[in-house]
Amino acid sequence: MNLGKRCIAECFGTFWLVFGGCGSAVLAAVFAGKVDTTPISLGIGFVGVAFAFGLTVLTMAYTIGHISGCHLNPAVTLGLTAGGRFKAADVGPYIVSQVIGGVLGAAVLYVIASGNANFKLSDGFASNGFGELSPGKYSLVACFVAEVVLTFFFLFIIHGATDKRAPAGFAPIAIGLGLTLIHLIGIPVTNLSVNPARSTGPALFVGGDAIMQLWLFWVAPILGAIAAGLFYKTVFESDK
Repeated sequence: MNLGKRCIAECFGTFWLVFGGCGSAVLAAVFAGKVDTTPISLGIGFVGVAFAFGLTVLTMAYTIGHISGCHLNPAVTLGLTAGGRFKAADVGPYIVSQVIGGVLGAAVLYVIASGNANFKLSDGFASNGFGELSPGKYSLVACFVAEVVLTFFFLFIIHGATDKRAPAGFAPIAIGLGLTLIHLIGIPVTNLSVNPARSTGPALFVGGDAIMQLWLFWVAPILGAIAAGLFYKTVFESDK
C-alpha cells in the first residue's frame, strides 16, 4: 500500500479513536436520568470510557491494520520504529496524519457537544492534565511517571501481540483490551493519554492551561514507547 493511502487510513483511524474515546467521556460518562420520579445515573463512568477507547483501537485494528498497521498514535509509530518494526522515513507523514485525525475528531465532537446548552469547555472536554487539571489532582511527577510506564506497557503489548511467533489474528483483541486496562488505571491520574494525537485534539479547543501542559503528553508517551521498542527488540526478538 502506498504511503498516501496509509496516511489517510491513519487519519481516519485516529479520528475514530478521539471521537469515540473522548466522545464517550464528554457525552456519556455522566448522564442523569429518572425512573418514575427517582433520579438515577445513566452515565457509563470511568469503566465505560476505558472500554470505549479500547473498542476504538480494536475495531480500527481489524479495519485498517492490514492497510497502515493501525498506529493511531505518534508514540506507537516511534515505538515501533525503535523496535525495528517501522521505517523511519515514514514516521513524519504518519505523525502528521494522526494529529490531523485527532484534531478533526475533537472538532466534530465539539460541534455535537456544544449543541447542549449546559456544555462548557471549562469542564475539560476530555483533555489531559496534571496538578489542578488532573482528575485526581495528581502531581506533575506522578502524572509523568504514569504516562511513561503505561505507554511502555502499551507498546510492550503491541510488540508482543504482533510478533510473528504470536498466535495470528488475535493481536487487535490483546491491544484493545490492553488499552482498556491502561485507561482503567490512568483516567483518575491524567485522564489518560499515552497518545500525543489524542491529547492534542481536545487541548486545542480547551486552550489555556491545557495547551501549556500538553508538552507532558508528548514527551512522556514518546519516552515510554521508545523505551519499550528498544527493550523488546533487545531482549525478546528472535535471533536472526
